[in-house]
Amino acid sequence: MAPDDRDRHDSAPDLRILGDRITLQPSGFVEPPKDKDEKDEALMKNVARFRSEPLRFLRDVSLYVSGTGWRAYDDVIGQPIFYNGFSEHIKTQVMSATVLQTKIAQLADLRISVEEKQGLLPPPSSGREYEIRKAKRRAELVQGLQEVAEHLTDNMICKFESKTFIRGAYYLVTQLLLRAYHQGIHVSSEEVLRLRNVAEEAEKKKQSIIFLPCHRSHVDYVAQQLLCYRLGLALPVVVAGDNLNFPLVGSFLQHAGAMYIRRSFGDDQLYTTLVQAYIDVLLQGGYNLECFIEGGRSRTGKLLPPKFGILSFVLDSLLSGRVEDAIICPVSTQYDKVIETEGYVTELLGVPKKKENLADFLSGGSNVLSLRLGRVDVRFHEPWSLRGFIDDQISRLSKVPSAIHVDWTDTKNQVVRQKLLRTLGYKVLADINDVSVVMPTALIGTVLLTLRGRGVGRAELIRRVEWLTERVRAKGGRVAHFGNLPLSDVIERGLEVLGKDLVGVVEGLAEPTYYAVDRFQLSFYRNMTIHLFISEALVAAALYTKVKQGGGPAIQDIPYKELRDQVLFLSSLFRGEFIYSGEGLQVNLERTLAGLEADNIIMIERDEQRNISKIGLSDAERAAGRENYDFYCFLIWPFIEASWLAAVSLMGLTPPLGQKDDVWIQLGKTLYHQGDLSYFEAVNKETLKNSYQRFEEEGIIQVVRSKDSRIPPRLRVSPEWRPRRDEVTGNLTASGKLWDFTEKIASSRREGKNRRDGATVSTRVIRLTDELGQKLWEEAVRGVDGGKKAKGLNAPARLSADEERVLERSQREKKKRRTLEGRAHL
Repeated sequence: MAPDDRDRHDSAPDLRILGDRITLQPSGFVEPPKDKDEKDEALMKNVARFRSEPLRFLRDVSLYVSGTGWRAYDDVIGQPIFYNGFSEHIKTQVMSATVLQTKIAQLADLRISVEEKQGLLPPPSSGREYEIRKAKRRAELVQGLQEVAEHLTDNMICKFESKTFIRGAYYLVTQLLLRAYHQGIHVSSEEVLRLRNVAEEAEKKKQSIIFLPCHRSHVDYVAQQLLCYRLGLALPVVVAGDNLNFPLVGSFLQHAGAMYIRRSFGDDQLYTTLVQAYIDVLLQGGYNLECFIEGGRSRTGKLLPPKFGILSFVLDSLLSGRVEDAIICPVSTQYDKVIETEGYVTELLGVPKKKENLADFLSGGSNVLSLRLGRVDVRFHEPWSLRGFIDDQISRLSKVPSAIHVDWTDTKNQVVRQKLLRTLGYKVLADINDVSVVMPTALIGTVLLTLRGRGVGRAELIRRVEWLTERVRAKGGRVAHFGNLPLSDVIERGLEVLGKDLVGVVEGLAEPTYYAVDRFQLSFYRNMTIHLFISEALVAAALYTKVKQGGGPAIQDIPYKELRDQVLFLSSLFRGEFIYSGEGLQVNLERTLAGLEADNIIMIERDEQRNISKIGLSDAERAAGRENYDFYCFLIWPFIEASWLAAVSLMGLTPPLGQKDDVWIQLGKTLYHQGDLSYFEAVNKETLKNSYQRFEEEGIIQVVRSKDSRIPPRLRVSPEWRPRRDEVTGNLTASGKLWDFTEKIASSRREGKNRRDGATVSTRVIRLTDELGQKLWEEAVRGVDGGKKAKGLNAPARLSADEERVLERSQREKKKRRTLEGRAHL
């Protein structure tokens, strides 16, 4: 985006992949002039279409099927795949794995023990005859378990069987993908060369490369497979949910690299061990693997907290010694526009996600082909050794004093394993953020949602996007390469991709004026930039506790200790939402304050010892209408609103009751339309869920989950946090520990015209949450959900004795874990 000379020098050129053609596009690249009639179709001119060019279409198909040149996919870097008998070879290795056979034997012995106790084995006429019958029964059990395991394995494993298939699949998917993402897939040439060198070394050592991408779209794994195929790397086995294993599509994906696993394993020991055995086989054989570090797709645009399921299997493979080493490669995939964002909005508002099926796939796919969604940018972090990471972490942990006595060199200790797993997950997320590219649509969405007023003129939009681009680069972020195209042209392209359903334009004024049509969808693109500015946003929100009071600097300045305490509180509150630097609060805070002071956004007063004593807005920032300071506030305010909403909803859980998330979603909509919420995006199931999870971690609420998935979780406010009721009226009062906690969040909320009178807001909000809370309580007691019989089993209104014991034990474990983490708490 019109980068300066320093940016051009520091930025590696991009490779643009459009079907067969790979072109070098450095940051200073100047696009050749287009023919008058060519327009943007020039980007697609290499894609043959059957109706317009049937002969060329047939020629291209024949090149892929016959495997001409690079299309043959013969000379790949990695272990041999795509040969007849590959699946049977892998299946045999999985079934013969020691861990699986040991588990089958244990399960058979366990069942024999149960049958003996229950008298199910036929009575013996002699001791020897009994042992024979027992051995025969055990053999039957083993055989039955073997058959079950074999069936599960066949459904699970990927089936790299045919090169003819993968050649045709590559051609087909490329044609489809590039009709939607018409500007192709972009990668960094430097990163690709580095990855190929790492892959060559891994091939020699028979080590796997484990690709760990972020997950925003179903296109993610398609783009990764296309890149590996085109760049001559062995395709990875992609971990996928079995929800994608529906007719035709499921088989297609499985033969292209998908391995299917259940969303939840429950207490199925055989299935859990089977997955472990398959992971072992892949890593022992040096086959590449890909799994999404966040588990599912992010519906909010930013990274989700890591999911540790597959990572725990990978870590166990190394810690057990069954696998020597593996290479970790974090991957960032960014889009000008994500296909699924409209569906994400409905899901975040509480509409249940539809199960994938062939009809929706075909109808949705045909609609996507007519879209023009810009481009996809894929970035590969520098790969690193998992064994080296483990050794380094154990060495560090052994040297740091701990609040509990743990032998950090004992890798069989579950405390050690959990610490390694958590550190691994968040390191991968940080690496993904480090290499992520900010797309023009993200810049535009961020600007539109961080400005006051209804709309923004064209000149002002360009000015703010240019400012934001500079801030992204100053923070070490990357902006997508667009050569020497004028910034105005880049913005025009971004607006075209976003479309009028997201960004509207008012013509007939002095200049075109743009405004957000769908703030919820645009927030997806805004959240793609927030990781770069989270420290500044937290400081701005802490300072806002004084700024919102109005008046002059004497009133709006904040003592350093107050600001630090509020930043600490907000950081802890959003621990599950954002990824912070590992250097600690004090270092991050001082660096952030210094940066904001250098940018002339804040002024800092220091005492005689040069220690910070007071912080406030600078005169220059006040003169500029607080536009840069407000930018940081606007980034974090929707998340503060959502956390406040979640905290307020807990007031209604007095007395204890079962919770249904959708009821709180309705509460959120009501508060928004009455003016008590500034952001409709705050009515967000994902963010609310994260808030409830944080409250559970901190002991504000207690949650009981049944082993029966049909019984919904039940929760109650912990006794020490429970709000008070008026002894005469029975109404909730705006007092107590939970209300004080809610008010602390509210102190950083955006002040709205309908929220000037705090007492009025307290009365209105408490009344709403109490009304809905009382309704839930009555339904829980009656064992009725929403006035209708639940589809599954009703959750009992009170805990059983066993559940009370489980709850007590879980509370002790959580308290121990909080001590182990040694972090600040709410």
